[in-house]
Amino acid sequence: MKTTSDDKVVSVIMVGGPTKGTRFRPLSFNTPKPLFPLAGQPMVHHPISACKSIPNLARIFLIGFHEEREFALYVSSISSELNIPVRYLKEDKPHGSAGGLYYFRDLIMEDNPSHIFLLNCDVCCSFPLPEMLDAHRRYGGMGTLLVIKVSAESASEFGELVADPDTKELLHYTEKPETFVSDLINCGVYIFTPEIFNVIQDIRTNREDRANLHNLSSFEALRLTKTPAKDFVRLDQDILSPLAGKKQLYTYETMDFWEQIKTPAMSLKCSALYLAQFRYKTPGLLACGDGTKSPTVVGDVYIHPSAKVHPTAKIGPNVSISANVRIAAGVRLMSCIILDDAEIQENAFVMYAIIGWKSSLGKWSRVQGDGDYNSKLGITILGEAVTVEDEVVVVNSIVLPNKILNISVQEEIIL
Repeated sequence: MKTTSDDKVVSVIMVGGPTKGTRFRPLSFNTPKPLFPLAGQPMVHHPISACKSIPNLARIFLIGFHEEREFALYVSSISSELNIPVRYLKEDKPHGSAGGLYYFRDLIMEDNPSHIFLLNCDVCCSFPLPEMLDAHRRYGGMGTLLVIKVSAESASEFGELVADPDTKELLHYTEKPETFVSDLINCGVYIFTPEIFNVIQDIRTNREDRANLHNLSSFEALRLTKTPAKDFVRLDQDILSPLAGKKQLYTYETMDFWEQIKTPAMSLKCSALYLAQFRYKTPGLLACGDGTKSPTVVGDVYIHPSAKVHPTAKIGPNVSISANVRIAAGVRLMSCIILDDAEIQENAFVMYAIIGWKSSLGKWSRVQGDGDYNSKLGITILGEAVTVEDEVVVVNSIVLPNKILNISVQEEIIL
């Protein structure tokens, strides 16, 4: 396909829905997971702002099944901030990663783009989108996926793939395989030509044909053929696996960081990765201070302009402080996210924790985790409006909203 320098590009970011964020509780009780702040910005903000670097970007679509009102405010503010139209499209029901794209194909194709980026909101990476676009044009295929090398032990949790070392063609793809296939995994970031819509259409047509073949009620046909509903199309099993090795799909390997943000603990780890990226790309977003007029800041720290932090506090590394937070004298914060309107009183200590909206930590209290991002209680999480009284210690625990803790707890889930 011939490409010209003024070809338009659109980006689609999949944001899922409330049924998807269950592992993100108790934090998703309050706010849709895509709007949970990492490094002081909503999770979805990181892929959106990465899209800003794509040449000739016409618009950005967010696709999911959250209520539109939950995204309305964010979408209008980010559109004007980036000066790019951003629109939220609500699916009537889950259609799968490729099915959702197809469902809104007419809107996505309105600008007649030559390329479509497809990104997942719950991955954390540097999103090297312009580089992917250049590579994709060189390869000349229908699609290019971002891949990364990981340890052989962790590879089986993801989609493993084999690529030609020279041409970078995708030769083989298996979603969460039983046995080791490869240490290259799929990062959930793609670029396609509009040809992808024909491929999805073919899958749907084949399914209809198969259902009709049985000449049964559609319920019986679904039961017998074990095929999903025709409009539910998954990118990995339905498209990447069958098209691998057919000179249509290629890979672009990132050498930067990559993580999947499935749990609150991983959001803390990813907040650190994004803060480190700010240091490298937009250092003006990071706080600095030496304890004279402003608090002592160590390492990468984000402090919202509306937060009030006492100059005797010591903050960092890896700390993100949200709007209207109040932090008193002598407080020590390390590796934590402090959400809107929280109050942390004199000499409290927080490490490896997420402090919920409107929560309050008493004087000399300690809220901490051991920092194991992969274990269920590796970091301490306080839900919304939790009160930890003076001198109470909370270790490796999850506390649901509106609780008052007046005794110390360790390795507990407090319902």
